Amino acid sequence: MPEDVADWRERRREAAAVHGEALARREAGESAKARVLLAAFVAQATERGIAPVRLRARSYDGRHRYRTSTDGWYLKLNESVAVGTDGEFYVLGVPASLLALVRGATVEPSEPPLVLGKGGRDGESIDLPDALAMVLERNTPQGA
Repeated sequence: MPEDVADWRERRREAAAVHGEALARREAGESAKARVLLAAFVAQATERGIAPVRLRARSYDGRHRYRTSTDGWYLKLNESVAVGTDGEFYVLGVPASLLALVRGATVEPSEPPLVLGKGGRDGESIDLPDALAMVLERNTPQGA
């Protein structure tokens, strides 16, 4: 292989690594900001007496719903993501499982984004602060 091709490949590899590191830093910063918003939401929901619900997860194929042991508030009307009473962010998609139909599904916390559904189809993404405000509005009695 000619030396200039090898040099070019090495420079591209280094540029990709730098780009990946910058992306990871940006995502970590966004997650830190999102965690602050989630903690404030949990405090507000608790203060307002908005009761959490037992979260349910949906199989990736959409055919089954499974109970979980996690309580929280759904952030989207399609119930695909939620914030738990522990202040953690949950993506409520799990592999299909016969065992989960009996025992329930386990959902693990994920790094929270500042935009829910980012990269999805038009109209399917929403800024996290807007989603949290909508949950509070939907669950606060009129005149309260």
